Amino acid sequence: MSDSIKHECGIALIRLRKPLQFYIDKYGPLYAMNKLYLLMEKQHNRGQDGAGVGNIKLDVEPGHRYISRYRSVDSQPVTQIFKKISKKYKKAREEGGKWFNNAEWLKQNSAFTGEVWLGHLRYGTHGKNAIENCHPMLRQNNWKNRSLMVAGNFNMTNVEELFDILTELGQHPKEKVDTVTVMEKIGHFLDEENQRIFDEYKKQDTTNAEITKIIEDKLDLLSVLKRACKDFDGGYAMAGITGAGHAFVARDPSGIRPAHYYVDDEVVVVASEKTAIKTAFNVNYEDIQEIKPAHALIIDKEGDYKMEEFIKPLERKSCSFERIYFSRGSDPQIYAERKQLGKLLIPQILESIDYDLENTVFSYIPNTAETSFLGMMEGMEQHLAKRQLEELKSKRENDEDLEKLLSFRPRVEKLVIKDAKLRTFITDDEHRDELVAHVYDTTYEVIKKGVDTVVVIDDSIVRGTTLEKSILKMLDRLEPKKIIIVSSAPQIRFPDCYGIDMSKMREFIAFRAVLSLLKETKQENILEDVYQKCLNTDNSENHVKEVFAPFSYEQISAKIAELIKTDSINAEVEVIYQTVDNLHKACPQHLGDWYFTGEFPTLGGNKVVNRAFVNFMEGKEVRAY
Repeated sequence: MSDSIKHECGIALIRLRKPLQFYIDKYGPLYAMNKLYLLMEKQHNRGQDGAGVGNIKLDVEPGHRYISRYRSVDSQPVTQIFKKISKKYKKAREEGGKWFNNAEWLKQNSAFTGEVWLGHLRYGTHGKNAIENCHPMLRQNNWKNRSLMVAGNFNMTNVEELFDILTELGQHPKEKVDTVTVMEKIGHFLDEENQRIFDEYKKQDTTNAEITKIIEDKLDLLSVLKRACKDFDGGYAMAGITGAGHAFVARDPSGIRPAHYYVDDEVVVVASEKTAIKTAFNVNYEDIQEIKPAHALIIDKEGDYKMEEFIKPLERKSCSFERIYFSRGSDPQIYAERKQLGKLLIPQILESIDYDLENTVFSYIPNTAETSFLGMMEGMEQHLAKRQLEELKSKRENDEDLEKLLSFRPRVEKLVIKDAKLRTFITDDEHRDELVAHVYDTTYEVIKKGVDTVVVIDDSIVRGTTLEKSILKMLDRLEPKKIIIVSSAPQIRFPDCYGIDMSKMREFIAFRAVLSLLKETKQENILEDVYQKCLNTDNSENHVKEVFAPFSYEQISAKIAELIKTDSINAEVEVIYQTVDNLHKACPQHLGDWYFTGEFPTLGGNKVVNRAFVNFMEGKEVRAY
């Protein structure tokens, strides 16, 4: 994607199911640490603002620490954290000698030697990039069963309501942010579940120490989640561990955010992405399962697990935008979907170039659009093969013409080169724009000047800023007749509120195009009408869809091309967007398309988009959730 935007976080959980000594004897003392490191590194695409790792030791005697946690907001947070953990192991090895390979000694003398591990990669959508904002979040208590560590990939649309619920319960949350409210709400009902069991057994003259052990066996995490999560509105995959070692991973009722797991007799593993589990544990893809929407994977203190529904399911709306861009393309299904997105654009491209393949050069925006580019070229090859067969059947007799026909291939060049070393660190707009213009470079003297059309594919076009300030200017220096920018995603028209930081209407090039069209056609009254509806709404509808309604898809695409084509660009510019129908064909199991259609899966989504429009009309440059 040429435009840089922030996106969702990543989670990783490992539960060792056998005694720790088993892993030390079979794999060595660093087994779980190394596996978690791999899980997190293979999801590094999900977190570049910070990271965190938590660890819980099982069955530790009083007087010994049983919770360990490191968090970092360094430039390489995952590496930094595991360097610190490795130092703990190195020190234990030096001090313990042969005892380093004894599980009991290791747990008593070194941190991060427990059986339950939780990792998190943060891509912040709210709050400062401070270590306090990094997960896992910790709610510590002197009773192990009440201690709670939580990490998640989530955004809640109803933080204010959740905050009010907590204050009504008598709590005093330190911040009005979803990470705090989510943890405190789960923590509250975890406390109540502890108290319920305590009261039940206290009546039987059981000692407090005995009750503590009973709570570890009787704790009902499913009940805790049912009560805690019933008011949540958002997209989430959240993981938690109690101080006694119970663990859960809960997924939202629409399946917006992803979560996958793998189980064998040695481990239970959870990650946001399947490829991370595949790589870290070298298991078959078919053995990696999806945590079902509205379900929680619950792991008890003994390492036994179950999948249980904790909230009423909604229509499945797994995020399609995540499939298009954010998830790792090494997943075979995602790879195939992205190729299909490129292939499905062929009819629009052929029509745009007037079927003149001889004078067309194809390329892509590095590096993430490469897969959709491969699919586009595969589709172009199929079109060419079909045309060749038709002409062979019809009239070709001349050997020279036949050879030319059969040897023709679409022209492919690497025109756009991203300079990874260039950083746009300058803060003032005038000089930053100048620097942005040189983030990309190009390959010269491969275009027939004034003759060729250049077709360049991008994953998606959100703001259009980089196209306008850098890529179009760069391509225009090659002096093509025409530049066609192709987006493998549809027009992004509406903000996200479930984990990707896109919440301001004016940021979207498609919205700015509609504003221009409304002004040109003297229909600006629609803005005021929609504004009034957004002010006086129960949020059962997304009223902002009415702003786009007067214009066709093609009209908006044409206006976007006008907006990104500055006066200094000599070539004709056209923008082609993927259709929503083709998006669904390419990603049939991931129909969460609210970015493109405005069909939000929860009422909170409608609330956010309506509020975002109100903010725009009132000139407020703030997030809508």
